[in-house]
Amino acid sequence: MFERISDGIKWIGDHFKGLLFLLIVLILVMPKSESELKPANLQEIRLSGPIISSDKVVREIEKAQKDPDIKGVLFNVNSPGGSVPPSIEIAYAIKELKKHKPVIAYASGIMASGSYYASIYANRIIANPGSVIGSIGVIMESPDLAGIMKKVGISMQVVKEGTYKEAGTPTRKWTPKEREELQRLTKDTYELFVSDVAKARGLDINRSKTYADAHIFSSKRAKKAGLIDEIGTMHTAKTEIAALAKVKKPVWKEKDKLDAFLESFGTQSLVKLQGYFYGLKSILF
Repeated sequence: MFERISDGIKWIGDHFKGLLFLLIVLILVMPKSESELKPANLQEIRLSGPIISSDKVVREIEKAQKDPDIKGVLFNVNSPGGSVPPSIEIAYAIKELKKHKPVIAYASGIMASGSYYASIYANRIIANPGSVIGSIGVIMESPDLAGIMKKVGISMQVVKEGTYKEAGTPTRKWTPKEREELQRLTKDTYELFVSDVAKARGLDINRSKTYADAHIFSSKRAKKAGLIDEIGTMHTAKTEIAALAKVKKPVWKEKDKLDAFLESFGTQSLVKLQGYFYGLKSILF
């Protein structure tokens, strides 16, 4: 019995690539669904997990913008935020998309920090009743490894030019001047964040302590603070984007079968890997 099981496992190992190829071929030749036979007029774009790179999401946004058949976009967000530049790239891609067709951002779980920034230029922001919104703030952190390095017997040798070239180093405690420099950087980034939120959402920047300052809101309080427009479900968001886009018979764009398969095959591992390195980024929303 055990020999048969062993032989079976060995056969699968020997033929794994062939089986994978066969599975991909079957996916490609599967009959098209009814929605695929009609031209899609609405598209859902997802932002999930830590924001490490903007490339994939921005490509989807730009492709939707250029597609004349797509009349409106639902931007589905469930992300805790992430690095500053890619969050801003996505925000401004949404801003450009809105010039051509309506966009609704939907908080399906977490829409906080960088992912909130990414959503601010949508025509409307709708949040699931149980979602978490806000955390408009900036953080820079680094471990102080000096103690453990001393125990292990590791010391650093550094040649540098520039007072602040080592600012943020994890190999020793930061000097007061370095901390002041890094504080200035986080302050500049925070002010940019708050300024863009205030302009996009029509909020008073002089009252930013009430809606920014890294406050974390429930959907109910986020609506009261002016960070979102409505509390609802995915059905609400889909109904409203169809109305904004003036689409009477919604046909949602489906992912290419091969792309969907490869994405589901690798997404979980990628998210785990990104989560592991997420804390190594120097300045985060």
